[in-house]
Formats: sequence, structure tokens, C-alpha cells
Amino acid sequence: MIHIRSPKEVNIMRKAGKVVKDTLCMLEEYIIPGVETIELDRLAEDFIRSQGAIPGFKGLYGFPSTLCISVEDEVVHGIPGKRVLKEGEIVGLDVGSIVDGYYGDHARSFAVGEIDEKHKKLLAVTKESLMKGIEQARPGNTIGDIGYAIQLYAESHGYGVVTELVGHGIGTKLHEEPQIPNYGQKGSGPKIKEGMCFAIEPMINMGTPQVFTKSDQWTISTVDGLPSAHFEHSITITKNDAEILTK
Repeated sequence: MIHIRSPKEVNIMRKAGKVVKDTLCMLEEYIIPGVETIELDRLAEDFIRSQGAIPGFKGLYGFPSTLCISVEDEVVHGIPGKRVLKEGEIVGLDVGSIVDGYYGDHARSFAVGEIDEKHKKLLAVTKESLMKGIEQARPGNTIGDIGYAIQLYAESHGYGVVTELVGHGIGTKLHEEPQIPNYGQKGSGPKIKEGMCFAIEPMINMGTPQVFTKSDQWTISTVDGLPSAHFEHSITITKNDAEILTK
């Protein structure tokens, strides 16, 4: 079932979206060479709770942390720990919040210090592919239109689009219907309607789209060991287009 959210519900999700947006903005100055990923997680949890919200990921499906922190070839779902970030790496931070029973979900990939041009391009293309997808999220279009736009843009730059992981509806649960793949055909899938709420999240690899799950049973990495980037916004469908709740 795909939910149509009322203006009142969307307003609560706007608040949840602001919390996760502000969390990643706050963390940006701490994403430097030498920081342990567990320290970023501690800062995020403290901040979310200071905003009167609840960390959306911690304990969900058994996940142990507030943030998913994925470094270099790690695509998503990395568990914070003693790993120290190094100059030249890229790191993806994915964060969720709950406000009055509704979720916000947001992810960005960051440079650790100075990064090379290949990494810069991967970040830029992944971020832009997200925006290409959001442009297609409007009444009358279909879910397939979103994935088609993301895939076309990312693959035009020679990158691999992860197909085993998808975006999703969002509301009183973090993951709701519909699934929103980052690939697809124009005109395919459910029709998009005003009041729907989605989390769109392209995961784009520098090389092969193929991924595997590490032994911790959470961290998903690229098969070829090349870097991956991840950007995500929560949105709501308005009368004519989409409003980004995490912008």
C-alpha cells in the first residue's frame, strides 16, 4: 500500500527532515583526517536527541548505531567503530530521525580533506543524479521515470548503478511502499500522486555496479574495490512537483 499523507503528516515529516539535514550539516566540520567513525556517531546521536527527536536507525532491524558510515568502497550500511578517516577518502553518512512517530531519512557523501579529481567527479555526478530523479517525482509521472533519469545520467558518465538496493516510501515506517529503484524504464511502475512521500537515494559506483555484504552482515561494498557514493533526500509530492524535506 502506498500512503497518501495529509498536510498535517507532511508537516511533521518536514520537522523530521530538518533534524537529519541539520545533523549532517553539524557533522561536516568533524569529517576530517584522524577522526574515528564512532565519534561521528556519538555526535549525531547527541544532536538528534537534543532536538527532541529519536535516532531513526539505532535498533532498527538490529542495527547498532545512529549513523550508517560507509568509507570508500563501502556503498551503504557501514557500522561506526574505531576506523580512522584518512586524507583523500570519501565517506557516506546516512542518518534517520523520528519526530512524533514519523521518519526523516537523509544521506550525503563527503570528502575527507583534499580528494582527487576522480573522487570529486563521482560525488558531483551522484549528487546530480539524485536531483535528476527528484525532477521526475511529480504527479502524473511514474516510479520508473525516477529510476530511468538516475540511471541515464550516472551511466552516461561511465559509472555503475547499484541495482540490489533501492529507495523507498517513507512515513510512519522508515521503509514503506513503493520501492524506488535507481534504474528503470520510462512510464513503468506505480503512478505518482500528490501526498506521496519518498526517500530517493542513488548509490553510484566508480566501477562495477556489483556489490557484496561483508562479514559483519551489514556493510555493503563494491565487488571491484572501487569507491562508491551515496546521496539521499526525503521528499513529498506536491500539486506540481516535489518538495525536498531534507534540503
